[in-house]
Amino acid sequence: MDSASIQAMIENGLLGAQAEVSGADGVHFEATVVASQFAGKLPLARHRLVYATLGDLMGGAIHALALKTLTPEEAAARQG
Repeated sequence: MDSASIQAMIENGLLGAQAEVSGADGVHFEATVVASQFAGKLPLARHRLVYATLGDLMGGAIHALALKTLTPEEAAARQG
């Protein structure tokens, strides 16, 4: 598994989402995902939306995925 494949799966699964994925060892990854679908949702619900885009790869080919999930407004506020 590679970062580019995970990024594509997330962005295809959450229309309009922007994902940045990194991970050098092929099984442990970090992702920042910005999506309007996260509005009004708690972090656990946001993470479940992302995990749903990856399906059975979670816990298999993707051993661990550390997530930062933001709405576009939250991402803009971080950039100041």
